[in-house]
Amino acid sequence: MQRVKVKICGLQEELHVRAAAEAGADYVGLVFAPSRRQVTAGQAVRLTSSLRDMPTRPVVVGVFVNETCQQVNALVEQCGLDMVQLSGDEGSDYCARVTRPIIRTIRVFPGATQSSLERRIQEFLQGEPLEALSFLLDTGGEEVYGGTGRAFDWRMAREVVASHPVIVAGGLDPFSVNELLGEMHPYGVDVSSGVERDGRKDSTLIRAFVRAVRKIEEESGHGISSNLS
Repeated sequence: MQRVKVKICGLQEELHVRAAAEAGADYVGLVFAPSRRQVTAGQAVRLTSSLRDMPTRPVVVGVFVNETCQQVNALVEQCGLDMVQLSGDEGSDYCARVTRPIIRTIRVFPGATQSSLERRIQEFLQGEPLEALSFLLDTGGEEVYGGTGRAFDWRMAREVVASHPVIVAGGLDPFSVNELLGEMHPYGVDVSSGVERDGRKDSTLIRAFVRAVRKIEEESGHGISSNLS
């Protein structure tokens, strides 16, 4: 049994990257796509460099939306990224050309069903062979590719979460994550706006989010089974 992975996304400051690492987050996400949380290559280099002296270093994930594959791979090398999260319209053939393991975002829109989510996942699993592929479910919004800060119907996705390595995002914070983990057992959870105060990441909330996840695991008496090695 393996514990739930925790991803803190949309980080822009060394203070908060280090706070996430110290709290025990498994992933830190740096957004390269247009967003109020967007970072430049120079910022990303400084953020990844700030983790070098940490006793435990979280996996650094670069978040991209419809960027060219060549640019993604170049930024991976330049910025020292460990994984790539694709949150746009990239297909399985695109994924196969990325030089790092991939987290593929699937947007969940109103009216989505268990079957429609499963079909989207199978589109990638049946495409080009991918050695390391996990999925992130996030609430879809009009004209945006993520970061709505709203939750979708978690119960509808319970079977998908049980069958695939899925990270759940959307509307999570140190309180609602308890409700989520009471509903299902995902591979991981992802938070961004839920650990912000006045539009800026907050170290206290970051620590509280990680602590909430670990506490519910302790209370349940075990970790969560993983679909990834």
